[in-house]
Amino acid sequence: MIAQRVLAGAVALGAGVLAYASLIERNAFGVRHESMDVLEPGARPIRVLHLSDLHLAPWQTRKMDWIRSLVDLRPDLIVATGDMLGHTEAIPALRSALSAFDGIPGVYVNGSNDYFGPTVPNPFSYVWKTSSYREQGEPLDRAELEDLYAAKGWVNLNNASELLTINESRLVFAGTDDAHLGLDRLDVVAGAVESVLESETRTLGTFLGVTHAPYRRVLNFLTTLGVDAIFAGHTHGGQVCIPGIGALTTNSDLPVSLARGLSVWNHHARSAFLNVSAGVGTSIYAPVRFACPPEAVLVTLRPRDFGYS
Repeated sequence: MIAQRVLAGAVALGAGVLAYASLIERNAFGVRHESMDVLEPGARPIRVLHLSDLHLAPWQTRKMDWIRSLVDLRPDLIVATGDMLGHTEAIPALRSALSAFDGIPGVYVNGSNDYFGPTVPNPFSYVWKTSSYREQGEPLDRAELEDLYAAKGWVNLNNASELLTINESRLVFAGTDDAHLGLDRLDVVAGAVESVLESETRTLGTFLGVTHAPYRRVLNFLTTLGVDAIFAGHTHGGQVCIPGIGALTTNSDLPVSLARGLSVWNHHARSAFLNVSAGVGTSIYAPVRFACPPEAVLVTLRPRDFGYS
């Protein structure tokens, strides 16, 4: 009798946790606020809205409404770090969700789910190993996605570099295509950055890296390149975490302690801020979050202090 009660209690607890993770926390959208002192001394602050891993599906109207409401944060720049699509018919929904940001400059890179639709995951193998390209679903219309971004004037940073002027500050960007699919071409990125810098004779300004999946090779490369900060997504913050312990996986080789949040990445005596977003969505086939609520991140870039010798 006692064993039956214990079993019944465990089943009830598990059902309650699943209901909370799938119905409540998955939709508990919030904004994390961070700041980085990376601008030139005396510069005006820049409010960067970091959006990642929307995994948007056509019926997710609550998520779309919330994304549109983020315009109230008055961002000066949008940084989108991929996996915006979560369904083969999601582009009209994404266009609607991003409509509030018309006229606001942006940059973007793609994630694996901007190339392929979702598949049914194995929740057990996900904890122990990263997924692979062999597990990807139906190819998506990437050209239509890029047309959407182009219509907004957002800059494609997939294995590319660009210079933007925001609030009178010069920002040089270096971005990679999705490292999770092995599409990152670090040699191409280095050449693109060199071309941007060769065409400029004035002060460099602030140097920012943008990538979807924060694999160590990418973070090491960008840090060695000299970026001041890196924006990344992909990890979902672990998605299902253990309270007091944290994430069990990052679906990459990034340490689990860095699965979400702002930290400093160090490599070969260089360092860069690293902001990893836990993302807004989940796969439609794994619609749960536990101890890891969805987020957008508002990062305020602030001026560095004047140095004195």
